[in-house]
Amino acid sequence: LDRVLGGGLVSGSALLIGGDPGIGKSTLLLQVVDKMSSQDEHCLYISGEESAEQIKLRADRLGIRNPSVRLACGILLRDMIAMLSVSNPPSLVIIDSIQTIYHDEISSAPGTVTQVRSCAFELIQVAKKKNITLIFVGHVTKDGQLAGPKVLEHMVDAVLYFEGENGNSFRIVRAVKNRFGAAGEIGVFEMSDAGLSEVMNPSSLFLSDRNSDVSGVSVFAGMEGTRPILIEVQALIVPTFMASPRRSAIGWDNNRLAMLIAVLNSRCGLNLLDKEVYLNFTGGIRVQEPAADMAVVSALISAALDKPIDRGSVFFGEIGLSGE
Repeated sequence: LDRVLGGGLVSGSALLIGGDPGIGKSTLLLQVVDKMSSQDEHCLYISGEESAEQIKLRADRLGIRNPSVRLACGILLRDMIAMLSVSNPPSLVIIDSIQTIYHDEISSAPGTVTQVRSCAFELIQVAKKKNITLIFVGHVTKDGQLAGPKVLEHMVDAVLYFEGENGNSFRIVRAVKNRFGAAGEIGVFEMSDAGLSEVMNPSSLFLSDRNSDVSGVSVFAGMEGTRPILIEVQALIVPTFMASPRRSAIGWDNNRLAMLIAVLNSRCGLNLLDKEVYLNFTGGIRVQEPAADMAVVSALISAALDKPIDRGSVFFGEIGLSGE
């Protein structure tokens, strides 16, 4: 998490972290509060969604028994501002979640655009004045974007996304905005019954048990933030009798896959237009770097010709429409 934040938490900064329900946001932040409190920092965890008993159950499961961790449950904005405005305010405050906070001077319901914007603005103003590090937990919409007004992302200093798949024990925290570090930086964690733990070598996660005799498999060497990383790309090509063959990509852009199939057909004479094409980036990571083109094309050619790629090879490079 320090890597994603650019070195650690900055006093007086405001952060927003979002992710799917049950992905592990509350678990991560509870571990952060425990770690900070053990360093004699005055920390406060405010929950608007769970009772103190529910949070205590999670803390017991995670092995957190630090008596200096402060916990509050409530949704009224004025109560939270009163907690932050004392003479000896906490150095770290976590609001879980911003969509549950209620400003009693505004008639709309909690979670509406007006409520979220007003509550976040007032909390950030107090935090900046008192030099408090403030972390908001945010809900996401069906398409994975942070719910609420876009101005909320402009108000905070850093926006983090918690990514992962339900059937996978690995989680990725990605910085999409960071005033104190590199945007696009990722932190890789493994979820267990004892909470989240750091994965020291993410490349080992994204490289599955490799068999040199399998075609349609290549390795992409790319950058995630400031860290080079190796990711396995898997391609499968099957004949079809459908008028519109299916194109499916997991962890990559479907439109870019269709473009590369067209380039292979037009410039290289490899006809895949009458076949179904499936593509997968292993480990549940989503790759946006254009340099992944070469690894994708290599996997497609390998699958089409049924010729395995040497396991010592890595691929990177962008491919243009003219085939260069």
